[in-house]
Amino acid sequence: MTVHFIGAGPGAADLITLRGRDLLAACPVCLYAGSIVPPALLAHCPPGARLVDTAPLDLDAIEAEYLRAQAAGQDVARLHSGDLSVWSAMGEQIRRLERHGIPYTVTPGVPAFAAAAATLGRELTIPSVAQSLVLTRVSGRASPMPGGETLEGFGATGATLALHLAIHALPQIVQRLVPLYGKDCPVAVVVRASWPEERVVRATLGTIEAEMAKEPAERTAIIFVGPGLKDAETESSLYSKEYQRRFR
Repeated sequence: MTVHFIGAGPGAADLITLRGRDLLAACPVCLYAGSIVPPALLAHCPPGARLVDTAPLDLDAIEAEYLRAQAAGQDVARLHSGDLSVWSAMGEQIRRLERHGIPYTVTPGVPAFAAAAATLGRELTIPSVAQSLVLTRVSGRASPMPGGETLEGFGATGATLALHLAIHALPQIVQRLVPLYGKDCPVAVVVRASWPEERVVRATLGTIEAEMAKEPAERTAIIFVGPGLKDAETESSLYSKEYQRRFR
């Protein structure tokens, strides 16, 4: 048997990859993060599949599900939200699988920041304004931030920040970033990107707290901060007449 880790995408059921969908359809067991994975994705599972919501389970209980499937010779689809390369807690599960000699695969998913940028209708890298995107978060109960990875350090570069798992710390974020970006720096918050209840709040570092207070969000939100969110007239050289068309 094999455990297939699958990125479920940001929320919309049709933003899973074809590979992920086909693996779901082929696995008789599916473990899914029920608090953040939309139930519509489970429709891809085969009839009679064992569906296990891992939201109330600890790591030992999840490991027990893998061992149960191994004993039965059943492949497992392990469904996580977004993409597995960031904040998925996949690594600790893989270590347990490797101890038992259980094979696994990893299928990437559409990351939440990409879905949020699509909602905004924006390219996040703007010529001569912003060419870097920092995916980061703030310290939380599940995991503290390493000492060298600070908002101040990232903000000093002037790059566009995509803050995940951080909407609860919005006042702290504003306080720490205003000295670096200024109160007029644009901010966009995308709540539940690609979900039916998706919403967007556009403001500045000086006004975002008041705007979010009108309809607070507790989780599943991306906070974008940076000058790259401004409308700019700059153009890349990619489609200029003089550009050698290697990357077009």
